[in-house]
Amino acid sequence: MHIIYACLSVFILSFLSVYSITPYIIRIAYKTKFLDNPGIRKIHKKVTPLLGGLAVFIGFFLLTIYVIFLNLHSFDLPIIGYLIGALIIVSVGIIDDKYGMNPILKLIGQAMACFIFVYSNNLLHMLGPIYITLPVLFLWMVGLMNALNFLDNMDGIITGMSGILALGFYAFSFISKTNSVATQANFMSLLALIFAGAAFGFLPYNFNPAKIFLGDAGSMFFGYFLATMGILAGRLAVIRMDNNLFYLLPVLLLSYAIFDISLVSFIRKRDGRKISQGGKDHSTHRIDTAMQSPKVTALIVYLINIVIVLVTILVFKMGSYQLLIISTILFAIFFLFFGNKLDQIPVAIPETQSKLD
Repeated sequence: MHIIYACLSVFILSFLSVYSITPYIIRIAYKTKFLDNPGIRKIHKKVTPLLGGLAVFIGFFLLTIYVIFLNLHSFDLPIIGYLIGALIIVSVGIIDDKYGMNPILKLIGQAMACFIFVYSNNLLHMLGPIYITLPVLFLWMVGLMNALNFLDNMDGIITGMSGILALGFYAFSFISKTNSVATQANFMSLLALIFAGAAFGFLPYNFNPAKIFLGDAGSMFFGYFLATMGILAGRLAVIRMDNNLFYLLPVLLLSYAIFDISLVSFIRKRDGRKISQGGKDHSTHRIDTAMQSPKVTALIVYLINIVIVLVTILVFKMGSYQLLIISTILFAIFFLFFGNKLDQIPVAIPETQSKLD
């Protein structure tokens, strides 16, 4: 029962810490002009603070140190590397939010965070030779960081979604815990609970109408968390099941974020528009157009991710690679159908995103 109380206290304290410090971060954002102004490709109608990512990271960092202080986890290389990688991502995001940043410099910062995480967690040969493992893990991490950055386009969407997924990662690590992988499972469990508490502590301020936004610092930190948990979950699943097909598990768990960036990229490419340029044509924008409610849109996205989490945990619990393949295919078919329906919903395309000649 001790570990149950410890996990519950970590979650609650993480929630309370972020919930308590966010009002102060809002004041700091106004004083330092960390603000997001309304624009042609933005939904909000008034100036809104941007430092939400810092509030979540502070709560996450403090509770991680608290966990170490309680001897629930040792202050070892994996956790040091994890925190350094997270700090780099948040720092890059804060600079980008305030001053803007050259995409190449941003990519270098993301790559540094990726390498530190991979090296400190002894993952350089996770998928075989280093020349295969590094590119694949870099693509996964950088891709998800940018996917969450893209998806952070409506109040509360990725905050609630990421909190749900974090609880999914906790459930996964709890189920997968055996003597042979106890250290890795505990590492995942504690970080997942801390992050989930931090995300849900921030959600009351970020849900529509938002009092503060995550900013690039927050959305990339959320992407960093989900990407790293996905890698650790994939490693645990393969070790537990002794089958490399279980690397599909994190792909299934994070399939909504993958779906959104794939949908936007395909439609923009098809229509002759720049993929990297922002716009109101994401899955969330299209759902909002149909539902006419940002709150309902957020709840729909939450519901989809809850279903994904429950299916993924069930598949892992049953330990059937056939069921994993079938579930992945079924979700792929669902997202193809869903994407086709969303594509039929008209969206406003800014002149800056008009078709290229």
